[in-house]
Amino acid sequence: MASTETTPAQDAGSVEAGLDALETAATGRAPFRKTFVDKVLPPVTAIAVVLVVWQGLISFKIVDDPSKLPSPADVWHVLRQSWLEGTLLDYIWTSVSRGLLGFCLALLIGTPLGLLVARVKFVRAAIGPILSGLQSLPSVAWVPPAVIWLGLNNSMMYAVILLGAVPSIANGLVSGVDQVPPLFLRAGRTMGATGLKGTWHITLPAALPGYVAGMKQGWAFSWRSLMAAEIIASFPDLGVGLGQLLENARTASDMAMVFEAILLILFVGIAIDLIVFSPLERWVLRSRGLLVRG
Repeated sequence: MASTETTPAQDAGSVEAGLDALETAATGRAPFRKTFVDKVLPPVTAIAVVLVVWQGLISFKIVDDPSKLPSPADVWHVLRQSWLEGTLLDYIWTSVSRGLLGFCLALLIGTPLGLLVARVKFVRAAIGPILSGLQSLPSVAWVPPAVIWLGLNNSMMYAVILLGAVPSIANGLVSGVDQVPPLFLRAGRTMGATGLKGTWHITLPAALPGYVAGMKQGWAFSWRSLMAAEIIASFPDLGVGLGQLLENARTASDMAMVFEAILLILFVGIAIDLIVFSPLERWVLRSRGLLVRG
């Protein structure tokens, strides 16, 4: 009579095969209907609800003063007019180019600063609390001194962006490094990964979730800082960005243009998040087995 007993190796193989099958089933491409229902339909529904409520406030005379709340059609007309005049993309590009360049500069400064604070106890004790305080300081507070120090030019804009974004990026990296398991560092040292090599191959990859979170927050602070600078420090040579467009609309008491500027600022913030940071976050989570495709 044949034996039905299995060896530990066979059991382990069966478990591994089962896990592989489960992973294969879970990582298949989701059908279009599921993707549409889970990811496309919710934001479209939310936008539709906002537009219906907005139009309802106008139609039912709850707010019947166009100088306080323009209708969606009025705002659309202003957006369409800006597009036809060829100024809409100029507004967006003026601000986005400044914001992205300022953010890249903040990354170049915030990354080594975060590593220094995370790895050197004296530096952490000296400037760690200052970074946390700077992160909580409203970015608009830096606009007046930046104008006095640097004048009304692009350098002032970038200085405000750096002062707003660098603390967030550095603190995010510090948080990520603090959460790296000591076992990883010991294993790296055992394999000869010390100094800069250990930082590049062990510390930074292990701290990536916190670093990405800090980058995402740093971009948010960059964008907010830039808008504050453009609203307060207006000058013809600086061009018309979205913040300047908002200030021009306020000066002209044109609420349709005010809503145009607000919607464009919101659109850029959401677009950068969806195009850059959401895929980056998903890649980091998936590479650590924390996110399943589907």
